[in-house]
Amino acid sequence: MGKMDEIIIVVPREQLFQDEELAFQGVQRDTAAVETINRIIAENYTTLRRGDAEENETYKQPIPYCVIRRGSEIYMYRRLSGGGEARLHDKLSIGAGGHMNDNDRAESFREVLRINLERELEEELIIHSQSREFTTVGFINDDGNEVGKVHIGLLVILDIEAGGTVEVRETDQLQGEWISAQGLLQEDVYSRLESWSQIAAKALV
Repeated sequence: MGKMDEIIIVVPREQLFQDEELAFQGVQRDTAAVETINRIIAENYTTLRRGDAEENETYKQPIPYCVIRRGSEIYMYRRLSGGGEARLHDKLSIGAGGHMNDNDRAESFREVLRINLERELEEELIIHSQSREFTTVGFINDDGNEVGKVHIGLLVILDIEAGGTVEVRETDQLQGEWISAQGLLQEDVYSRLESWSQIAAKALV
């Protein structure tokens, strides 16, 4: 089965944004709004073939987008030419995550989210840290490009201990390094960040 045949979680945009009353661009961090959007996703999500979802702007694909932080440093990685999508080559990213699959054994949507996020982190990275603390920051939305129109990100920060380390698994596709939160805003770095990473970077400082 190709990746575009994967069955993923989606939510109708009309319901997600309540006929655009809850629509936003950038980061939504308001506690009440975040709780409302979380509840709407939990109550209204369904599944769709990924290839169909990518071409259907009436649905949004919820994506956990996890930023790893170590004190004042942020883990950033560069996408190499070995990666699958040419449009992402040499782009910088600070978010780990991916499409979500439903799980019949999960007792809540929050658990579905946790299972998917932990799977993505395990698939992409090797994290060595005795302590791990997840904090939900809010949602990311960017309808200004074709990819953003069909996705919505749940911005999560994973704080690891001072001596913690992170390594990428697919070294032919990704190259990782640590950078200060302020360093992300330097023009030569910021201009190469993916759209969601640019949005997240501004939310971190």
